[in-house]
Order: sequence, then structure tokens, then C-alpha cells
Amino acid sequence: MRKITLTVFMFLFVAANLVAQQEKGIIGKDNWLNNWTDFQSSGQDNHVEPTQILTGNITEDKRLVKRHVYLLVGSIFVTNNAVLTIEPGTVIIGDYASKASLTIAKGASIVANGLETDPIIFTSNRRVKKSGDWGGLIILGDAASNKFGNGSVSSYYTRLNPANYAFTNFGGENPNSNSGLLKYVRIEYAGSRVKTGLNYNGLLLAGVGRETVLENVMVSNSGGNSVEVWGGNVALNKFVSYKASQTDYKFNYGVQGELINSLAVRSPYVSSSSGARSLEVVAYSERQEVDFSKPSTSVSVQNITVLNTSKDLREDIRMGLVQEGVYVGEHASLDMNKSVISGFNPAVIFENKIQINQESLDKIKFTNMYFNNCNGNIFVENNANNEDLENWYGNHAFFNVYSKGHDAETFIEINNLRRPDYRLRINKIIASNDSDSN
Repeated sequence: MRKITLTVFMFLFVAANLVAQQEKGIIGKDNWLNNWTDFQSSGQDNHVEPTQILTGNITEDKRLVKRHVYLLVGSIFVTNNAVLTIEPGTVIIGDYASKASLTIAKGASIVANGLETDPIIFTSNRRVKKSGDWGGLIILGDAASNKFGNGSVSSYYTRLNPANYAFTNFGGENPNSNSGLLKYVRIEYAGSRVKTGLNYNGLLLAGVGRETVLENVMVSNSGGNSVEVWGGNVALNKFVSYKASQTDYKFNYGVQGELINSLAVRSPYVSSSSGARSLEVVAYSERQEVDFSKPSTSVSVQNITVLNTSKDLREDIRMGLVQEGVYVGEHASLDMNKSVISGFNPAVIFENKIQINQESLDKIKFTNMYFNNCNGNIFVENNANNEDLENWYGNHAFFNVYSKGHDAETFIEINNLRRPDYRLRINKIIASNDSDSN
């Protein structure tokens, strides 16, 4: 009996240590950022002239091919259950003058199936590209949100033809709805300003169902949020947000979602001065918009890396250029696990309407986290006293780690050595003092 007890004890001890040492941040034995991403573009490279123009509505199945370069002009809607198929390597450029956008209406779908060595690229038509040059990509589906009735994205279109209002609606009762596929896709320089306080997002997913495939998508230099999700049931896998002016990943309006093995790289020198963070999980924008009898926003986040590339973090914080890494709103649930938050002010903020009690803390989980070089860890908005939260999330049972190291000494690699993740080094996202090139 004693031998059995000792064996069980040793098993639990080893298991606990393995859990505590599990990889944090982006993972994978392969460099899944290789070939298809672009972290070095200056906005003056790779200008191409269009050979085809897309405008108006696409009402029947259409295929975009690599041998052409397509110019989007104005607000383009794919409607009537049509399928828009895009070949690997195809380049689609958004018109600056008309603030072009592409919307996949509810019932229609997009099949943008790029390759690691031949990604599909949405970008600006300007010779010198800047964030917010064009609108962005919007996909609307038939899954539920927590809004009263169904929702609409009509506020994004400034000169919308009245006949197209019906194509801006999203939502329904089908959590498994399929809006198509995005794989090995880059969306660059989107997020144009619509009006004060409202920009397009690089990618907006509204009411999108779980059969939609969303993998290996990079949104860079967006003038608005990189990725925003309203309602629906989605799993985002191997996403990259790079130098967004506003939030990297925002979940709202009752989405039931997952963000897995993904990356956000912020720069304080391009970030909006208000409300710009890496991850935002909220239940609504205006309380009167939503039906509280419906499921609220619930997001599971695992193995993500979010970092801020300040050259002088203390000075950038003093200048108000750095915000919190993660923001959680009232009535929203977040389960964040095995992730890295590095270089923020502070790491996490809870909306001040959240009551700090057992019920709330059961809905907002941080486990196996690596909080690095942040100006504080977890706080309630406008409250400098975070002793209760420090005691709760600092409990050894959560296996959270708090560090004040340089990024080149922080990220936990596949062999559990404390070295920068090799994907980040190879792509020159962080510098390394380690001569091992892996």
C-alpha cells in the first residue's frame, strides 16, 4: 500500500511540474511564420498595377486567378449564395480614393486557400502605402449573437446603395454555418476611417459559424482593429496581428470563440492613444443593444504571444503611448492559458463594472501565463489597489510566472530553455543575445 501511495505521489509531482513548464506563447516545432508572413515591408515595396477591376455586386460564383491583379473599387458585396474563390498567390488591391471594401454577405462564402509559399494578399493601391488606405474584408454569417434580433454592419459604409442594406445583416440560429475558408492570407494597410471614432477593421467576422476555416491569417498596419469578431462561433488559429493602430483581437456581442497559437506585435509609435490593446473581450458596446437572456461573450485563448516593441518602455509609458495588453469587460468570460504578455501598462485591466468576487473570477481565468516586463499585472480599471487580484492570480495553483526580463531572454522555446522563440528571432521581431540560430 505504501509503495502504491508513493508511486501516485511521484506521478502527481511530475505531472504538476510538467504542467508548470508547458510551453508558453506561440508553439510548434516548425517555423509556421515562415514564407507567407511579411514583417519587413516599408510600405514602398512591391507596387503592382491592376489588370482587372472589381466593383458593384458579385451575384454568381466567381474565381480570381493569380495571373491577374485585381483592384477593388467602392463597396463590393458577394451575394445571392455565390462563392468567391481566390487562387493561391493572387493579389487584390483596395482603392484608396473610394475606401474600397469587400463584404461576403450572409449565405455567400469566400474560399481564399493560399499556400505557405504562395499566400493571397489584400493590400493598398498606393505607391507609398499607409495604415487605413482602404476599408477591409468583412465576412457575415448565420450564427447567433447576443444582439436583439439580428445585427448589421451598415455603419461602415458611407455611401451605401439602399438596395444593398439587406446585404449588411448578419446573425441567425446556425452555430455551424459555413462562410468559407481563409488560409495563408495577408491583409495589409486596411482600416480606413469611416467617421470620428469608427474605422474599418482589417478583418471583421460577424455571425460567422464554426465550419468556417480561419487559419494562417496575417493582418498588418491596420488603421482600425486588426481582427474583430461579433457573435458567431469561430476558431482563429495561427493568426498574426502586426502594428495595428487600434486593437489586435477584439471579441464582442456574444461570440463563442477560440484564439489559438497566435501572435500580436504592437508598436507604441503607431498605436492609437485610446483603447488600443492586444486583446479585448467584451459583451457589448452599448448596453441597450443586447439581450441578456442570450449567451454572452465567451473566449478561450491558448498559446498566444502578445508583445510591445518599445525601445524605451518606461519613457513610452510616461508619454502615454502604451496601454494594457488585455481588457475584459463586464459580463464577458475569458479563459487564457499558456500565453505570454510582454511590455504593457499594465498586463490586464478589468472593466470597473466587474465586481471582484468568486463568480467573476471563475469567469476570468489566467493559468500557466508568463507576464513579462509589464507596469503591473492585473488591475480593475481606475483602481490602483490590485492586492486581491494579485493574491488570487498569484496563487501557485495557477502556475503564473511574473518576470522583468528583456524579450530576448523571455520566451519559452520548444525545449523549455528560456530563450527567445526562434520564430520571433528569425523574423527579426525581437533581437537575441543567443548565438544559437536554431
